[in-house]
Amino acid sequence: MREALQTFFTINRVVVYSIYGQVFFTMGVILAVQSLHHSRLRLAQALPWLALFGILHGLHEWGDVFIPIQATYLPAFLTKLLHIAQVFLLALSFLCLFQFGIAMLSPLPSPWRWVFWLPVGIFLVWLLGPFYIGLALIPEITDWHATASALARYSLGLPGGLLAAYGLRVHAHRHIAPLDLPDIFRTLRIAGLAMAGYGIAGGLLGPAVSFFPGNLLHEDVVFQAVGVPMPVWRSILGLILLIALLRSIEVFQVEIDHRLEEMERANILALERERIGRDLHDRILQQIYAAGLLAEVLREQYGSSASMSEVLDRILLSLNRAIEDIRIYISTLQGISRPGHLRSLLEEIIRDPRFRSLIDIEARIEVPDLTLEPEQAAHLAAILIEAFSNVIRHARVRRALLEARMENGHLRIGIRDEGVGMRPDHPVGIGLRTMQERARLLGGVLRIESQPGEGTTVWLELPVERKG
Repeated sequence: MREALQTFFTINRVVVYSIYGQVFFTMGVILAVQSLHHSRLRLAQALPWLALFGILHGLHEWGDVFIPIQATYLPAFLTKLLHIAQVFLLALSFLCLFQFGIAMLSPLPSPWRWVFWLPVGIFLVWLLGPFYIGLALIPEITDWHATASALARYSLGLPGGLLAAYGLRVHAHRHIAPLDLPDIFRTLRIAGLAMAGYGIAGGLLGPAVSFFPGNLLHEDVVFQAVGVPMPVWRSILGLILLIALLRSIEVFQVEIDHRLEEMERANILALERERIGRDLHDRILQQIYAAGLLAEVLREQYGSSASMSEVLDRILLSLNRAIEDIRIYISTLQGISRPGHLRSLLEEIIRDPRFRSLIDIEARIEVPDLTLEPEQAAHLAAILIEAFSNVIRHARVRRALLEARMENGHLRIGIRDEGVGMRPDHPVGIGLRTMQERARLLGGVLRIESQPGEGTTVWLELPVERKG
């Protein structure tokens, strides 16, 4: 059986490499088209690198089909140029794969920002050494082709594939697991395993060369062992990777819409709770206060009667208890339980996985750790949540900036994006009106700065009294 498979694939070598190139080229085109659609996902932000990898890698593999055919009637120097172009495409494709892996791990901590340039550095070293100098030192173009390709696989393909697999795994654990999306989590894990398999199949198990490890581990060893050539294995891994990524993006979009709907429902519920709380405060409590005042008047007029005085005392006690119960109920409706600290509140909101999984939030917090009253903390949190929700729903950007600073005894908080913006005559929705009302209750002002195509900034200015 093994011998039959080997004979079949040897005879149909052109077909095998054609399909291999087609798989990766198709993957690149599909992912490129997908990356054109607006998305706030970190995975979608890295997709252009993977799309470039697929397109360039497919073109490289098609070279194994067309170069031998062209060599029969093209001049030798043109055939040599085709070999050079093929090797260059291989290294460039692996460079894109490497960059995809780094993009999946972004944003990197400050001490590790230099890693973004690591693939470019390795590519330049390869370009100067094996590619350029090797071309001058190795007389036979086929020997140079094998050597330069193998070194590109070892230095860029293998680490790039493994790093991309690790990036998919980290992305799944860091951004998907907290959101409790098991289908997406499993699909990304499958994509990561396929990418790791390709990193080994494409980066380590390449054509045989005269130096380590290519003299021991190469695609001919696999072919002799199982009877299936390595391009077939790489094609299968490419298909799995493509299907898994497309499935992940499709499910992500559904889950993002669902998540935004949940946020909108939560906001509507908060507004309704606030309305009930205001009704209780402005109507019911006032009526109870009025009843208490009447009871006080009756006690002053008829307090000489011991029995009447006792009854009125009981009425006043019941009214005071009712007032206290309603106050507690209002606090519960508004989610107010304890004071908060300004810096902690801001940091908690920007770390909220509902936002971090959809946009990158840069924070510039230059305020002291002020103590906020419970009602202040609740209103401020609601304003910021609504502002970030608007960025996600309407701005069509992947990044937002939160600024907080003190100016002339006032707290200024801004949420800025560089999205589509809006016209000055844009109708004011219920969300913005609620934000403005909350700002008024806090004794502050809410301003919107926006122009079409220039983004939007929401400024909240509050007078703040230091309490700790």
